[in-house]
Amino acid sequence: MHRLALPVLVLAGALALSGCGKKDAEANKRPPLQTVTVAAAARRDVSGALTASGRLIPREEMAVAADLNGYRVARVTVEEGAYVRRGAVLAVLDDSLLRSQIDQVRATLAQQQVAAEQAAVQAGRVDGLDNQGVLSKEAIDNRRFAVRSSRAAAAATRAQLNDLLTRQNHLQIRAPDDGVILERTVRPGDTSSSGSAMFRMARDSEIELYAELPESDVARISVGDPAEVVLASGRKLTGQVRLIGMRVDAQTGLSIARIALPRDPELRQGGFAQARFTRTFSVLAVPEAAVHFDADGASVQVVDAKDRVSRLRVRTGRRAQGLVEIVSGLAEGQRVAVKGSAFVLNGDQVKVTQ
Repeated sequence: MHRLALPVLVLAGALALSGCGKKDAEANKRPPLQTVTVAAAARRDVSGALTASGRLIPREEMAVAADLNGYRVARVTVEEGAYVRRGAVLAVLDDSLLRSQIDQVRATLAQQQVAAEQAAVQAGRVDGLDNQGVLSKEAIDNRRFAVRSSRAAAAATRAQLNDLLTRQNHLQIRAPDDGVILERTVRPGDTSSSGSAMFRMARDSEIELYAELPESDVARISVGDPAEVVLASGRKLTGQVRLIGMRVDAQTGLSIARIALPRDPELRQGGFAQARFTRTFSVLAVPEAAVHFDADGASVQVVDAKDRVSRLRVRTGRRAQGLVEIVSGLAEGQRVAVKGSAFVLNGDQVKVTQ
């Protein structure tokens, strides 16, 4: 019986060795795990820049028109581009017709003042004669009423004269404030009209950039932010965001930011300029190498706690300093494959290294 057991043991050992050999062969055939480095999605400070373009417009535009209708323009004293002070004469209307009216009213006023003095003297002569029987009460009252009437007539004529003198003063078209003349539409010989602007001015010569931005970018700037403004000539000026529009155009989806600029003779109304806003943002970001793009958009390879990879669609934002902003699709703290991520498929197990 001992002689039979030995061959059996030998055969069993051979079979066992044969099974182990097959397992080792299968293990040798399995490819090694892909080695990847990972990075956690985290909030980081990113310095980025936004650009916007637009037209140069006055911060506050003033229209200068005549207060009087029907007067001929005698002369114009300024041209476009001139800087004027408040009260400076821009144009003068012909006052020849008005001067004749003023002379007539002055003459009438002089007559009425003489009549008022005469009536006052005559009324003074009847003082103390009431109920004396020298003159009737009616005659005495008439002299006193004549004084009041003549004085009232003189006052009315004086008011008429003041009106004419005021009109004469308004025949000089003056600048309502300090500023630069943007447009001149009047010529000598034109007839004045209170509804038509003769000049357009920029108050205090302040020109600013009316920059248009997408709605998504407006939230990324604030009043007071600095902006680098590049003019059509290539010259750069430093501006500051003064105002952010509260309305978004329904057709274009654009809003506006008004950028205050320093006074400069090169700034012209209607000119084109481009603004660049640079600031630091706190965003959820991952390294650029972790984001892949294809026909379906952007995606990342998320590595779970068991080191298995799953593909996740994301929406990206700005890029700066080797980072990509993740707008949606990825939570803070999730690990994404960086180096080696291009060689793994959805569901693969990987070897994570630092």
